[in-house]
Amino acid sequence: MKVKVISILEDNYMYLVIQEETREAIAVDPAVPHRLLEIVRREGVSLQAVLTTHHHWDHARGNENLAKEIPGLKVYGGDDRIGALTDKVSHAQELKFGTINVRCLFTPCHTSGHMCYFMWEDDCTDAPAVFTGDTLFVGGCGRFFEGTAEQMHKNLTEVLGCLPKDTKIFCGHEYTIKNLKFALKVEPHNEKVREMLCWARARDDDDKPTVPSTLEEEFEYNPFLRLSEESVQKFTGKTDPIEVLRVLRKEKDNFKKPKERVPPHALLALEWGLLRP
Repeated sequence: MKVKVISILEDNYMYLVIQEETREAIAVDPAVPHRLLEIVRREGVSLQAVLTTHHHWDHARGNENLAKEIPGLKVYGGDDRIGALTDKVSHAQELKFGTINVRCLFTPCHTSGHMCYFMWEDDCTDAPAVFTGDTLFVGGCGRFFEGTAEQMHKNLTEVLGCLPKDTKIFCGHEYTIKNLKFALKVEPHNEKVREMLCWARARDDDDKPTVPSTLEEEFEYNPFLRLSEESVQKFTGKTDPIEVLRVLRKEKDNFKKPKERVPPHALLALEWGLLRP
């Protein structure tokens, strides 16, 4: 099982999961269909299905065009608002595509019908993967647009947090630097956060993605998975995990990342009109 990470739009990811022996493939959140089809042709694979995490346009808008291009294409999701939906799935439902197994994980909060997809391959020692859409990010979690802190707490602790620790996290957006800047505000003495932020900046400089992380890594630096840590509770002024999460999300919603320092020579150039402000 090979996962192709495809950057689209401003900061979204869509994914193509390829079964290498049969050359059959599954797409996750293919919001830019023409680009996906180009990659499908280049890889020489047959697209069998689309897994949609939620109905927002930047995740689901490509479904209709793909369904027109590929007659009989199956489109899975947990929300009737998803375009071209052919198969509505429920929590813990399992799908099978050749040797690839998919377990659907219902994670309502960002949207009321949000679904994550846990994947593993038969007779394979490679780590499993989970496609988390806008529920769990590298270093963060999604906004509570249609749900509550109680729901997100269950998503992060009981649904996603209980997956095997080596599970690879493939999320819906490249928010890592912003998330880790907030994580550093929450836990300024967490060396793992500092290390990850430095690494993420280097990846950004090289125009490379920061996905996947692993669940084990997320527990080390993602404050939304560290609700029982004294440092995180101190930041929020709460001890109950759900209240800690509620305050964290509110603080993150209002968080403005620090402005990058402008070098003195750049200020001088601006003063003389050598650079456009």
